[in-house]
Amino acid sequence: MMEEISTSSDMSVVMTATGETQITTDGSYITSSSPSGSSQIYFQCAILVIGVVGLTTNALILYALVASNQHKKHVLLVNHNALDFFSSVFTVIIYSLKLCNIHLTGTTGYWLCTLLLSESLISSGAVGSSINLAIISVERYLKIVHRTWSKKHVRKWMIYSAAAFAWIGPITYMLGMAFPTTKVVDGVCYAFAFWEDEMAAVVVIIWSFVSFYVIILLIFIFCYWRILAVIRHQASVMAGHGASGGSSYNPIQTSIIKTMILVSLLYAITSLPNYVCSLLLILTPSLPLLYSVYYLAIFIAFLYICINPFIYATKLDPVKEILLRMIPCKKISEEGTENVGSARVGTVT
Repeated sequence: MMEEISTSSDMSVVMTATGETQITTDGSYITSSSPSGSSQIYFQCAILVIGVVGLTTNALILYALVASNQHKKHVLLVNHNALDFFSSVFTVIIYSLKLCNIHLTGTTGYWLCTLLLSESLISSGAVGSSINLAIISVERYLKIVHRTWSKKHVRKWMIYSAAAFAWIGPITYMLGMAFPTTKVVDGVCYAFAFWEDEMAAVVVIIWSFVSFYVIILLIFIFCYWRILAVIRHQASVMAGHGASGGSSYNPIQTSIIKTMILVSLLYAITSLPNYVCSLLLILTPSLPLLYSVYYLAIFIAFLYICINPFIYATKLDPVKEILLRMIPCKKISEEGTENVGSARVGTVT
């Protein structure tokens, strides 16, 4: 979600969704090609809608997880949705502020720029969500592939510590990077725009891509490949002994594995365009920017917080049961069916 910067040897090029200026190292300005004001507004409105939908759906999923007592059994699942809810809340706040087009001044303007308009808090939630997904993958892997070792060595405090790290680590990292590289110039916020040198920006982009995408993706592939291999092996052994069911894993555990595979796949798909776009901008600063492609990459990245709750709602059985109970027409239908059944019993009697 982070809107990064590309640099050349003599200037820093600000690539924000609302910026239209290139700032040279000596502080002068150069007019750059930029999207029309209307396209920026449409883009911001679209992201705001995603934020509202993500906020609502993630809140429902959190409620369903708590109502089904999954928050006690699966802390990391709740933590994952809490991080997405956090990102959704700040998406709504930040893009509402951007649509207001506030002229920033003084200390208040600087803090508003650094903490909110820079989108560092949205990025913190997004990065935390990816880290938490990797932690869930490892936890599932240990529970299924190394079940005995997991029961003996994995403790609750380790799970809670990992969940806390998914919050503290990304927030510290993003704010630590935002403060020295973000400035307010003529009332406009330029986030992640002022680097000490070109190499620093290049290193940050590459490190972020490797750490928060490549490594995370490798963890997904390894853990779920081994999990599925163990489940298939166990199913074949059970079938060979003529046992019914084909697996010793209960339906909830199976639905969790299916859900997390789909969520991980969604993350891999939606995050890739944004990372590719950032890498191209930072490594080839002479490449002309296609704003339609740039906006599309960011839009797809934001879609993650909006689509992810629907996977939980349709694939995670305890959540699905709670949500179905909340549908008024379903309650009326069930009551009608019960009344008809009672009437038939009475007639027979």
